[in-house]
Amino acid sequence: MSNSLPSMLTPPAALHAFTPPANSQGLPHATGVQIRAFDAPLGAEVLGLDLSQPLDEPDFARIRQAHLDYHVLVFRDQRITPDQHIAFSRRFGPLQIHVLKQFQLAQHAEILVVSNIIENGAPIGLGDAGHFWHSDLSYKETPSLGSLLHAQELPQEGGDTLFSNMHLRRAVEGRRAEHTYLAKYAELQRRNPWRPNLSAEQIAEVKPVIHPVVRVHPETGRKALFVSEHFTTRIVDLPEDESRALLDELFSYVSQPANVYRHQWQPHDLVFWDNRSVQHLAAGCPDGMRRKLYRTTVEGDEPF
Repeated sequence: MSNSLPSMLTPPAALHAFTPPANSQGLPHATGVQIRAFDAPLGAEVLGLDLSQPLDEPDFARIRQAHLDYHVLVFRDQRITPDQHIAFSRRFGPLQIHVLKQFQLAQHAEILVVSNIIENGAPIGLGDAGHFWHSDLSYKETPSLGSLLHAQELPQEGGDTLFSNMHLRRAVEGRRAEHTYLAKYAELQRRNPWRPNLSAEQIAEVKPVIHPVVRVHPETGRKALFVSEHFTTRIVDLPEDESRALLDELFSYVSQPANVYRHQWQPHDLVFWDNRSVQHLAAGCPDGMRRKLYRTTVEGDEPF
């Protein structure tokens, strides 16, 4: 197995020299709005768009297509309110509420506060989100379509987010794997004393689920690896040692530099990634430097 797997997990050809897909170029351009691909295995930035203003259907269709083409979109300098963040997110589908409801933004249950800030002796948000490579909410029966993370307060150094392209030319197919939110929870609690204990009600919200190891993107038909070191615990119907060996090799693929775009945050960036196509990792920042971002998560569909 170990001799054949690396050749099966090759990234799409010529992704590093990323050119705009034809279907993205063919859509009409909004006045002054540019979608510019990064020189990276994935990702593009959206320039000249103010999401505090109305966005018409042709322009929204162009953004939606660019999201499918590039998997990660960076909207620069978005000075939007939580209500505007939620409204834009909802155009892509219903929003999901994170199980750690104690970290919801006040009066805005759809927004999860991602932050290392401690106020009045308690954390204001989830401080260790993204410690392991993962796709958001893969532990749910209907995982996330995508997540939109909006910078509120950034550290002077560090705090980058890494995204890895999970689309493959060939892949390990036909297998299924278990995902659970609890897979690394105890380890994260040991690392971070502020991570709360889960109530019985919260645990009931995140029962283990089974998903294909390789899923098909419901909008593009492309195949993507759908296991992560954070939430995937085992390959179904394999002995434990074989399951562990296969997962270790699959996890090692995720962090290969040829697959990764590293986002260095700028003030008021809004980053929208496709959880069906990518995994992400938080690089962290030095202790004592404040970091706060707001996240919405759009509901997807059951992987197949």
